[in-house]
Amino acid sequence: MLTSLALIFLVGLSLASICEKLKLPRIIGMLITGVILGPYVLNLFDESILGISSELRKIALIIIIIKAGLSLDLKDLKKVGRPALLMSFLPASFELLAYVVFAPYLLGISKLEAALMGAVLSAVSPAIVVPRMVNLIETNSGTKKGIPQMILAGASFDDIFVIVLFTTFLSMNQGESVSFMSFANIPISVISGITLGAIVGFLLYKFFETRYINEHLVRNSIKTIIILAISFLLISLETFLEGKLAMSGLLAVMSMSLVIALKSTNIVKVRLQEKFGKLWLAAEVILFVLVGAAVDIRYTMEAGIMAIVMIFIALIIRSIGVFICTIKTNLSNKERFFCVLSYLPKATVQAAIGSVPLASGLPCGKIILSVAVLAIIITAPLGAFAMDISAKKFLD
Repeated sequence: MLTSLALIFLVGLSLASICEKLKLPRIIGMLITGVILGPYVLNLFDESILGISSELRKIALIIIIIKAGLSLDLKDLKKVGRPALLMSFLPASFELLAYVVFAPYLLGISKLEAALMGAVLSAVSPAIVVPRMVNLIETNSGTKKGIPQMILAGASFDDIFVIVLFTTFLSMNQGESVSFMSFANIPISVISGITLGAIVGFLLYKFFETRYINEHLVRNSIKTIIILAISFLLISLETFLEGKLAMSGLLAVMSMSLVIALKSTNIVKVRLQEKFGKLWLAAEVILFVLVGAAVDIRYTMEAGIMAIVMIFIALIIRSIGVFICTIKTNLSNKERFFCVLSYLPKATVQAAIGSVPLASGLPCGKIILSVAVLAIIITAPLGAFAMDISAKKFLD
């Protein structure tokens, strides 16, 4: 495992640096590292690290979600309430509908199988979007109109919406009955996650206020460890409550860190942001290299040209959904176009659930995984590159 970790950091950072010099997003180098060193090409990663790959990716995602919560401002979120709410489900719904309409003709699958494919493909990647929006908030790019805050909030809710739909359509493809509660779980998951996170965040703030009164670098480091540990418990609680109560662990983590940021002094908030920023330096490499390692490029060859056509049709229709979300806002056309580009990348969710239909023995499993892999390879670098370039040109 130690050799694998050394390869992840050394090769990942080296290729990221090369990409940076070529004016490309760093994550492209990290993704390439994972693909090349992963089990489907050179197979240089130890089985032990691949066995805990999903947990390591989740830890990395938790770190950037905490940093996002600490960076958010509730006043800015209130400014972009309606568009952020619409962006949490409308673009994904448009994309899912595109698969239901076009995939049966282009890929030869049934409408129900196309719905399952759409549920896998329609989630935006928080791992790519969130760190970029956090960076824009920290540099005050587009924050006057609340653009990064809107995208950050929308992308966080988007994943919950899509994953609940995925679970529902997976059950339907397996011949299981679907109840009203399957869809009711979406708002329940959101409300329970935000509420629990807010309560935990307030209790943590009170604990820090009484236990760590004097600000000190060591004490802030301890706070960081405690926040991270509580976040792990919130994510674990989501798994524990599965089948009993729908609850989004990631939303609970973001809500908790947002409350801590709101209640704490500005100095504490900034220091915590710095601490989690340093953790993200290592977590980012682990996350994207292991996402790359999860990509089985053998399936890209089997997908064919029709799969590429389907992906781009779905992205175009998704983009229409994003434009509709920003109707009657004070955003310029350039800023609206930036929102469209920010909602392109696929990676984290597709790497996590793309193989589930195949593992479940569904006939459509192979084609769904093929399209999911192809979508990651096409949209992850394309979306990251488009965001990095357009943010400089389109945002004030």
